[in-house]
Amino acid sequence: MKKSISGLLIGTSLLLSSAAMSSDMMVRMRAINVMPDESGSPTVIGGDVQLNNASVPEIDFTYFFNKNFALELILATTTHEASATKTALNNLDLGDVSLLPPTLTAQYHFEMGKFKPYVGAGLNYTIFYGADPGIAKSVRYENSLGYALQLGGDYQIGDNLYLNLDIKKIYLSTDVHVSTYANGSVDAEVDINPLIVGLGLGFKF
Repeated sequence: MKKSISGLLIGTSLLLSSAAMSSDMMVRMRAINVMPDESGSPTVIGGDVQLNNASVPEIDFTYFFNKNFALELILATTTHEASATKTALNNLDLGDVSLLPPTLTAQYHFEMGKFKPYVGAGLNYTIFYGADPGIAKSVRYENSLGYALQLGGDYQIGDNLYLNLDIKKIYLSTDVHVSTYANGSVDAEVDINPLIVGLGLGFKF
């Protein structure tokens, strides 16, 4: 399952990249702020797992089948500080974890002169890597498949240049396994559900 999903994302990335010289292709660079909205089932010691916000650059490739329908692949990676709060052992530093969340959305674009708003929906597959366990012995996050909703708009400021505002909500959960030095292991299911707000420029080929 994981290999097939990864293969689909890689194949889509190559397809969109190979179309970059087409007049139906748009490439955007955004600065994004990723704001997790965590909730989770209680661990055996109680409490919640939390991730902090992160701001990073993002690149996306959008292929237009016509003036209204498009397919967009969004690529970025973020690093978050993790912690377990309100546990029976007080607050625990779970170190850092990095997320690679390629997201593929199908979009509908509206024509309103120079302003072209759009809505989208699709799939996200988040890969967790580089986990630093902090004070724990080890921390493991399971890779996760989720859903994405999108709202945004492009405003034409040049012949092929656009100012872009984009908002995405990604619904994803992960199983977190924490091994401690003195208290065995702790497992929790965590809903991360980040809100991602981006501002940037797009160029249409």
